[in-house]
Amino acid sequence: MRNNIVQSNKSKLPLLFSLVIPLLISGPFLPDLIVSLSSIFFLYYLIKNEKIYRFNVFPIKIFLIFYLSIILSSLLSENIFFSLKTSLLYFRFVVFACLIWFLIDEEKSILNYFYYLLVISFSILSLDAYYQYFNQVNFLGLSPFENNRISSLFGKELILGSYLTRLFPLLFALFVIRKNKKTFEIWYIGVLFIAVDVLVFITGERTAFFLLNLSTIFIICLIKDFKKFRIFTFTIGIIFCLILAFSESQLQNRMISGPLKSMGLSEVSKEKFIFSPSHDSLIRTAFKMFLDKPILGHGPKMFRLKCSDPKYVVGNNNCSTHPHNFYAQLLAETGVTGFSFLASIFFYIIFCFTKQIKSIFCKETRYLDDYQVCLLGGILITVWPFVPNGNFFNNWLSIVYFLPAGFYLQSIFKK
Repeated sequence: MRNNIVQSNKSKLPLLFSLVIPLLISGPFLPDLIVSLSSIFFLYYLIKNEKIYRFNVFPIKIFLIFYLSIILSSLLSENIFFSLKTSLLYFRFVVFACLIWFLIDEEKSILNYFYYLLVISFSILSLDAYYQYFNQVNFLGLSPFENNRISSLFGKELILGSYLTRLFPLLFALFVIRKNKKTFEIWYIGVLFIAVDVLVFITGERTAFFLLNLSTIFIICLIKDFKKFRIFTFTIGIIFCLILAFSESQLQNRMISGPLKSMGLSEVSKEKFIFSPSHDSLIRTAFKMFLDKPILGHGPKMFRLKCSDPKYVVGNNNCSTHPHNFYAQLLAETGVTGFSFLASIFFYIIFCFTKQIKSIFCKETRYLDDYQVCLLGGILITVWPFVPNGNFFNNWLSIVYFLPAGFYLQSIFKK
């Protein structure tokens, strides 16, 4: 009887844990609560059962060095407690990734749970967002925000495109490894892919749209199966996007003309900007902060307090909660030590890309399978340097970009 109860609870754990996917739509609180509580219990389990050795691997060691460096950076900052609020508990995200790894090893059903919840979440958001686009109100009565921007169930938070883009490679990865796919399922996923491609464009989230295209091109270049499937859905999606861009001047200005003008590329001009004048000012201010403390930086979360200091100010829009670029933020707040962590992941992906290309052209056994390629595509869009970003230490974002990391770690360190 007792064994049946334990087995029942064990089978429910993957389902409860995978609920983080739909709960991300509600905001950062509930998914972060799941991540925090599950991380605590997981650490307790590992220590109690002497299984901590399972994660004695190189990527985890690299993260621990990064974690210790941001703790030290906080302790040396001008506002220790303010900075420690961000850095002290940051380890929970890598524990979260390790828990995904552990659960996949112990209970393969978690792959199906994540897959179905991703499909359901993407489907509901797509239906609701398109309804909002055509009717100017969604199923809950919410209207578009800020110049008719579509946000669906996210309301005033204009992150629908970011949610879809960052989780799309994970959905593709889980679709790729499903066995005995029915014809209806393949068609449905194909339609869903097209709907997501177009929807991200409609949201007006330029970074999200660029990163979705980046991950798609990366995946198409490296996968073996479903290459034609993704090329077809991607092509159809781009055609629809072009039609919308030429038929809606507001969308065209937001996604094409506006960015070119902001960077000073649409006309002959001596002055060029990094992304836009405001982004340029923030990034250059962050760089001046880095030059002042190049090794460990000013401490996590300290950009918002130091950016108004006259000795760092560059331009008229030099202050915000973060400099809107992960690499600029890490340089300013954690110095070259924290910056190296993110850069090392980026160069690892470039290394994997070159190895995969070599294996394809030389007709050798592929360095990565299609599942791993899709997961790396999800990680790539997190560490890509040349786009504006949110706050690197944001809880919601951290959950989203540590998700594929857990699946990828499991794929290369299977028990």
